[in-house]
Amino acid sequence: MESKIGAVIILVSKNGDIGKINGIISEHAGLILGRQGIPLRDRSINVISLILEGDTDHIGSLTGKLGRMTGVKVRSLLTG
Repeated sequence: MESKIGAVIILVSKNGDIGKINGIISEHAGLILGRQGIPLRDRSINVISLILEGDTDHIGSLTGKLGRMTGVKVRSLLTG
């Protein structure tokens, strides 16, 4: 399968399980080229951005697992 470059933004509200999120991200560490986390305490939200390289099945596995979690919103953009 063809490898793609992509970006994923993860928004975690105060009821999101950061430990579980980090575990899922760690499971997919082979995809991750870069990661940045920003706590927005005044808004009670955390933002995690990932730059990824991998096939759509593996990227979809990561975003799907995260997107099914309570208190988590995920958006992704992949190159063509």
